[in-house]
Amino acid sequence: MTPSLLALSAVAIFVVIVLLKGAVIVPQKSEVIIERLGKFSRKLEAGFHILIPFIDRAAYTFSLKEQVIDIPPQVCITKDNVSVEIDGIVYLEIQDAQKTAYGIDNYLRAATQMAQTTLRSAIGKIDLDKTFEEREKINVEVVTAIDEAAMTWGVKVLRYEIKDITPPESVKRAMEAQMTAERQKRADIAASEGLRQAMINQSEGEKQKKINEATGQAEQVTLIAEAEAKKIDLIAAATAEGIRKVALTLKEAGGMEAVNMRLAEQYITAFGNLAKTNNTILMPANVADVAGMIGAAMATVKEVKDVKTA
Repeated sequence: MTPSLLALSAVAIFVVIVLLKGAVIVPQKSEVIIERLGKFSRKLEAGFHILIPFIDRAAYTFSLKEQVIDIPPQVCITKDNVSVEIDGIVYLEIQDAQKTAYGIDNYLRAATQMAQTTLRSAIGKIDLDKTFEEREKINVEVVTAIDEAAMTWGVKVLRYEIKDITPPESVKRAMEAQMTAERQKRADIAASEGLRQAMINQSEGEKQKKINEATGQAEQVTLIAEAEAKKIDLIAAATAEGIRKVALTLKEAGGMEAVNMRLAEQYITAFGNLAKTNNTILMPANVADVAGMIGAAMATVKEVKDVKTA
């Protein structure tokens, strides 16, 4: 190979190396930090870029996607001095690649340590029972603490979630016994409330029954009294009508003779029925004097007629 060909080959290799060193392809949702002679120069977004070989270099490459950090389990002590093991997950994303590159050495490790520290502090402020009830409050407190520190890292903490809270076995057994007692207590209360309500309903039913019976008896007595009053009114009206008709008959021709005949018939009929019963009765002294008896009765009728006429 001639010297000229060697020179051309060397130049071609050099050009290829320069192109390889200067060409940079940035993926979507990523940023590359470019340093020129060791100093920050610019940020490259997604696309194809050409650098100055041996002067510019891609110092850092960051993904702008949301990242998930698994926080390792750690032992935390509650306010009532119970040790519980808690682990969680942090969701964050890089919003300023320059701050992330130069603001902190390892933002993932820093976020993990900050989450653990804040979690221990939050758990230490509440009792064991509250740790299960106030997960949302604890999550918000951890997010707020990490986010305040991460602002200088160019990182935004989106949320934090507690995965598991594992108390000691002795505490588990005590909590299970407490829950069993609580459920039994609620069952006993529900049963007693049901019995109480049943007794109240029964007494209310008995009370209403007595009221209904008293009301029915009062209405029955009222109806009987009204019926008796109506009966008396009807009998009185009938009697008055009969007396009126008798009085009108006496005024007519032959009325007195008809009355005499009717009294005689009734006297004889009543006298004849005396022998059919065993009753003891008082008899007038002149039983045989039928005419005298009828005459006395007619005299009374005549006096009444004369009084009404007058």
